[in-house]
Parts: sequence; structure tokens; C-alpha cells
Amino acid sequence: MAAAARDSHSEFDQFLNLSRQIGTDILKTQGAGGNTSLKRDGTMWVKASGTWLAHANDRDIMVPVRVAPLVDALRAGDPRAEKATDFVVGELNTSGLRPSIETSFHAALNSPVVAHYHCVNAIALSVLQKRNQLLAEKLTPTGLKWTTVPYRRPGTPLAREVDAAANSDPDVLILFNHGIIVTGTTVDEVASKIANVSAALNMPTREVSGPSLDALKTMSAGSGYLPASDIESHQLALSPESIRLATAGSMYPDHVIFLGTEIGVLDQGQSVSDLVASYAGAGATTPKLIIVPGMGVLLSDELTAGGQVMARCLAEVVARIPDSADVLYLSDADEYELTNWEAEQYRQALDRGASRGE
Repeated sequence: MAAAARDSHSEFDQFLNLSRQIGTDILKTQGAGGNTSLKRDGTMWVKASGTWLAHANDRDIMVPVRVAPLVDALRAGDPRAEKATDFVVGELNTSGLRPSIETSFHAALNSPVVAHYHCVNAIALSVLQKRNQLLAEKLTPTGLKWTTVPYRRPGTPLAREVDAAANSDPDVLILFNHGIIVTGTTVDEVASKIANVSAALNMPTREVSGPSLDALKTMSAGSGYLPASDIESHQLALSPESIRLATAGSMYPDHVIFLGTEIGVLDQGQSVSDLVASYAGAGATTPKLIIVPGMGVLLSDELTAGGQVMARCLAEVVARIPDSADVLYLSDADEYELTNWEAEQYRQALDRGASRGE
């Protein structure tokens, strides 16, 4: 981090510590997902695109941007607000980082400290047909001022919705089919609100048995797929209801971006190679994740670190959705918009480079 940002201010170190705490809790943030920001004297430090909040204490992951001109650009419909690169304070951006695609909504919020993350409990609630009722039951008793934001593609479409909601100075914003934003005046205040809202949104998980790792290793040998290394990712395949929920559609952006829109399900007696061949024969994209019902999850051996943690995220989200619940999935148009978006192609490229150690 640039010395000019840190100087003698312990607040910045507190901000980095909070960012790391959010980033190292997989129930809050997965891989490069989520972003935090701190405004000071007209400049906002915000997480860079493709970087991980978990690395906040040991890598340069924050980018300085000028707040007022970025907000003006957002409200004027200026296309520069999308990437926000024209508003970077170049002399302080010593690592040449690119701002998060969500930088514009951080700028639009009035609060000096903002934390946005992909809380699995918030996602699980925000995709339910009864989400408004359930969120009210859980959040109203906290005493926090909260609101909801309809699903929009991350970037300026979402930022415009957040900007409209910012007029009421909410403590918490639930982003439908996406995640959560927590705001505050100080880092300590935001940390306290995060603890409060995390407890309020907690959802019970579906009980399942353990995976069959040895059988998964045997059936996937030489196939280009491997059993998920994170044991919790396998819970996705160990309940018929979890399988139903996961394969019925895409629930949130990072799933589409890192895992794609196809999830393979291995039929009884079918080999992994036969399943893969069926996709190739149909001219379809080969799935990055294959569910073996009752046994566990196989992941493509080409899947990046960011993709691997998204398998865990999906498992955690569907484990919290009640049986037989009606879910509101992203539309085909939403999926297309995400998969053909340059900003996320850039983030994926960074993830591939990080996985290769570049």
C-alpha cells in the first residue's frame, strides 16, 4: 500500500485488518469476490479488481480514486463510471491496479467505510421468493436501518440502484441474488454491524452424510476431473434437494463467472468420460463442476483457485435454502450479460494468472 495512504493513520491499518477478516471467512467472501472501501479527504481507497480481500495485510490490493467526479459521472450516465479507471489517483496507485467493477457504488454511498461481500446466508435468503418477508423477520429486530436492492448486473447498472437507495443512509443493503453491503462512519462501527447482521441472517444447514472420496478418486482417474479438495464442497451432492436447487439455474453473478452456467450430473452407471463426451457431442460447454449424486463433487483440473472456492460457495448457499423452497434464479439474459462482459473476463484472466503463480 502506498505510504501516502498509510502515514501515521491507524485507521487505514484497521481498514486493512477488517478487509482481511472478511476475506478469510469463506461464509462471507470467496476468492476475489467482495470489496471494501475507505473514504478520506475526497479520495476513496477501494479493493482492486481480481485481488483477494484475504490478502489485504500482505499485498497491495487497494486503489485510490477521486470520489466526487466519479459520482458525477455515474449520475450523468458517463460510461467512464463503469471501469472507474479515469478517476484513479495515479501518483498514489503505485502498483498500477485497476479498480473493482463495483467502485462506483462505493463512491455513491455516503458512508466513509463500506464493506460489500458475498455472505452465503444473505445470498440464500435473497434468492427466495419469500425473501422480503424473511429478511424483515430477521433484520428488523437488529435495530439497523436496512433496505433491499433489486438484481442488476454489477457495475453501473447496480451502482445506479445503490445510489438511489443511498438517499436513506441505510446501515445494510441486501442485494438480491448477489450479497450484502454494510456501511458506517468508522471501521469499528462497520465491524460491529457486520457481527450483528451476520448473527441475524444465520440460516440452518441441511444435514448430510460424508462424501465417498476413494470412490470419487477411482472414477475420476485420468478424466480431467478431481474430487473437490475442500471437504465441505461435497455436501452439494449429498442431498437430492441440494442437487435440485443447484441444477435448476444460476443464483448469483460469481457462480456464472467462475463456474459457468452448466453443472454436470453423473447418471447411475455413467462414466465421467461418457458424460463429458455427451457435452462435446451436443456442442455444449463442458461443465467445470460435476455432481456425483450421493458421493460428492468433481471439479475440472483446469479450474482456477477462484473457481474452486465458488464450488464451496454454491454448496454453502444451497445447504441453507429450505426444502421445497421457491427460488428466483437469474434469467438467461442475465447469464448472457455476465458471460460476455469484458470487466469480468479481465477478472478471470487475473485469477488464471494467480493460479499459475504469475
